[in-house]
This record gives sequence, structure tokens and C-alpha cells, in this order.
Amino acid sequence: MSRRITALALTAAAALALTACSSGSAGTAATAEGDDYGLGTAGTLTVATEGTYRPFSYHDESGELVGFDVEIAEAVAEKLGLEVEFQETQWDAIFAGLDAGRFDVIANQVSINPEREEKYLFSEPYTVSPGVIVVPEDDDSITSFDDLAGKTTAQSLTSNWYELAQESGATVEAVEGWAQAVALLEQGRVDATINDSLTYLDYEKTEGPTGLKIAAETDEPSLSAFTFTKDKDALAEAIDGALAELREEGVLAEISEKYFGADVTQ
Repeated sequence: MSRRITALALTAAAALALTACSSGSAGTAATAEGDDYGLGTAGTLTVATEGTYRPFSYHDESGELVGFDVEIAEAVAEKLGLEVEFQETQWDAIFAGLDAGRFDVIANQVSINPEREEKYLFSEPYTVSPGVIVVPEDDDSITSFDDLAGKTTAQSLTSNWYELAQESGATVEAVEGWAQAVALLEQGRVDATINDSLTYLDYEKTEGPTGLKIAAETDEPSLSAFTFTKDKDALAEAIDGALAELREEGVLAEISEKYFGADVTQ
């Protein structure tokens, strides 16, 4: 009889232990689930971003890291029940950092292209934007990408805009990002720069009149997405699910309207 009571007591204790685990905080559950994503730090989504790429990732007047990509990443992490930690990294080092496992994902307007798809996983796109050639407003010598032949453009060496400039016959002046590129253009040290239209429009909105204009745009839009190493398929799938929910709830559109006055997420 005592043996049976002991067995029942052990069974009840086990059940209570299971109940206690299952009724833990959302953060605890998220941490356990986060382990399945292969995160560098369990329960924390570590996100690489430049921090100097307005309006996508930059510091406001108070010094806080803000921006379109930053808010999208924060919304995704919250949807997954994860903490989010940003690591600010120069664009030209961002993929090397991802390869080295310094962070879990890049959120920095990484455009999907065939070369990158060979090496990396991408989420569903959260930004849709054509590429544009930006030139001084008094320059009418460039009206198409073919006109870039023999011209000098300023581009980040690891960006797809660099590849497009080269394919168009331009000589490329290497820069770290949009801020350097547009500075060289305004100083007359290069003839043009290629970037996505949203970057130019935000620059014109916040800094204008800039004396610059769009000379031409790509036929196909650029699709930007979260970027992962190939072993992060579970994380990529989870983020796709979070993005789908955020899109359905109108959160992506709301963030987009805040920064661009339009929905650029689809």
C-alpha cells in the first residue's frame, strides 16, 4: 500500500513539474524555442545593421538606433518572443561577420540576387524598390544605364549596385555607403551613383533641395530581405511566418508609411 502511494506521489510530482514548466513566462518559452533556431545567444535575435544608412538604420537626434529596418527587425523579434540585439557593422564587413557567426541575421536592405542566393538564405522580401541612377540636376548626359559607360560612379564594393554599375561600363569609386557616395557626387568627384529609390527620396526629403535628380531607374524592382547563413533554415522559416503575420496585421504597412509615406513592403 505504501509502495502504491509513493508511486502515485511521484507521478503527481512529475505532473506538477511539467505543469510548472508549461506555465512559465513567455520569455522562458521563447528562449526554449529560440534554441531551435540556432541562435548565437538563446532567446536573443542578434541583428547586424549599419547604423549609418538613413532611413533604414541610423541614429536619431537623441542617439537612439532607429530606422525602417530596425523597426521591422524589432517587430519580428517581438512576434517570435525573442529579445533583439543590434550589432552595428560597416557594410563592407557585414557578410564576413555573418559568416563568422557574430550575428544571426542581417537587416540592412540586403537585395536578393543570384550570387547571394548561392551562399545565403533570404526571408520573404520586406522592401520592394527600383534602383535609380542619381546625378547632378544640371547633368543631362546620363538618361539610361547604357550612358554610364565611361562614367565614374560611387558604390559600395559588396553591393549589387556595384555590380550593376560595372555591367553598365562605369568606373567604380569604392565607398562605404550612401553618405560617402552622395558626398562625392555633390563635390563633383564622380558622375553618378546607383542606389535604391527610397534612399534617394528620403535624402531629398530630409536634406533638400540637394541639387540632385533621378536620371533613370531599373525595369525590375530590388527586393530586400533578412539574410542568413545556410544553416539557419529554421530561423528563416520562423521569420517568414512572423513577417506574414505582421503584413496581415498591417504592421509592415504602418512602419513603411511612417518612413516613406507609402507601403513599400509588397
